[in-house]
Amino acid sequence: MKISEDKFVALTYDLTVETEQEGERELMECATKENPLSFIFGMGMMLEAFERNIEGLAVGDKFSFSLNPEEAYGEFIQENVVELPKKIFEVDGKFDEEKIAEGLTLPMMDAQGNRLMGSILEVKPEVVVMDFNHPLAGETLYFDGTVIDVHEVTPQEIAAMTRNEDGACSHCQSDDECGCADCR
Repeated sequence: MKISEDKFVALTYDLTVETEQEGERELMECATKENPLSFIFGMGMMLEAFERNIEGLAVGDKFSFSLNPEEAYGEFIQENVVELPKKIFEVDGKFDEEKIAEGLTLPMMDAQGNRLMGSILEVKPEVVVMDFNHPLAGETLYFDGTVIDVHEVTPQEIAAMTRNEDGACSHCQSDDECGCADCR
């Protein structure tokens, strides 16, 4: 069976990016046989260009391709690095230096109510410097891997992949067998 629309896919891979040293790459992420990348092809779970590069492959096929920033997470945008007043991070008038520290990533909300993740770059006396770019923005991504499973997707796999961390349907937010069109 080949990778195509609505098929369950499992892959192993190494994701690397270029380092500042000419010709060297840094391992950013890997998926192993014990913990593969699993998804339903064509449901928008993966980058479109990633899916385009593995479409038509079968179990045992190896792949090696790169995605430029435009195909992946976009260019790094300096305007997405912002200074936010420390006051907005206070709870009951207190700033928690363990929860708001350099290197941590926090869920945030913009003025329109959109959720986004921000990485804390620096905590200054009056502000917290945060980066709202994707961690891989501006990077060319190099994927090298192997297809380890392709099969018809089951209703259980669809349900498992369309539930939030809290168990609610990611489409209609129902906690039970919702039956919404995206979960059937």
